[in-house]
Amino acid sequence: MRIVIAEDDALLREGLSLLLRAEGLDVVATTDAPTTFLAAVDEFRPDVAIVDVRMPPTHTDEGIVAAVEARRRRPDLAVLVLSAYVEQAFATDLLAGGAVRLGYLLKERVGRVEEFLTALHRVAEGGTAIDPEVVGQLFARSRPDSTLSRLSARERDVLALMAEGLGNGAIAQRLFVTDGAVHKHIRSIFGKLGLAPDDRADRRVTAVLRYLEDAQRRSW
Repeated sequence: MRIVIAEDDALLREGLSLLLRAEGLDVVATTDAPTTFLAAVDEFRPDVAIVDVRMPPTHTDEGIVAAVEARRRRPDLAVLVLSAYVEQAFATDLLAGGAVRLGYLLKERVGRVEEFLTALHRVAEGGTAIDPEVVGQLFARSRPDSTLSRLSARERDVLALMAEGLGNGAIAQRLFVTDGAVHKHIRSIFGKLGLAPDDRADRRVTAVLRYLEDAQRRSW
């Protein structure tokens, strides 16, 4: 796995690099600015980019803008975004292009090495990894008249875990239910959100995007 890191905090950038190399992963470049990050993506053609949301010069949304541009240039690039806080609009901006090979984690998650590495491998393999705190806050900000009001409490729990990137088996373990029960809840979620029975993976992504977009709209 070839990785580029874009993080302006030198301590975190070097710490990530050391951690990943110790795991036998190939960190091909580390950068501290959006322009050098995009140049590294073009030059090294990494499999995964780890990108900080807030980067120079204004420390607002440069990292997200660069990540979106990197995905435009290389649609097969997996991107794992790191943020110090839950930044709802930034999460949905990035996810608007599709949730395949995409992760959004709070920086505190990096300290939980096993969780961080699990998320990294998940996005590299084509999955999604959204921080549970991001998921929780997005749900909390939704109003009762949102599309999500059609879902039962258990269905909302299942959708939240889907958003984190968990598969049916992992969701069943987390909720202490059977795989069959999870499958039933997901079918119900698709029905209530009006998602046609096409490709299952696409419907999972669409369901996650639906609630993220809804939560952002309700917060305006």
